[in-house]
Amino acid sequence: MARFMLSHSHGPEECGVVFAAWRGFESPLRRAAATSSCESVDGGSAHAIWWQVDAPDRDAALALLPPFVAERTQATEVKEVPIP
Repeated sequence: MARFMLSHSHGPEECGVVFAAWRGFESPLRRAAATSSCESVDGGSAHAIWWQVDAPDRDAALALLPPFVAERTQATEVKEVPIP
């Protein structure tokens, strides 16, 4: 099983659509915490959400997301490495 970093980005006007896309979509990521800059305290325009997921391949990792979200997401295989 590989680990993937899912990096999703969207414009500030799309936040509502991104969060609404999860309604009715079954996924282990639903109702779980994710790292996000959407509700940033500085009011910035960078809107992104990140997840680390385990999946057999890139397509399976993206399938954990609703289609609207997955289409705007990069899936990068990652692993932990020791930092000297």
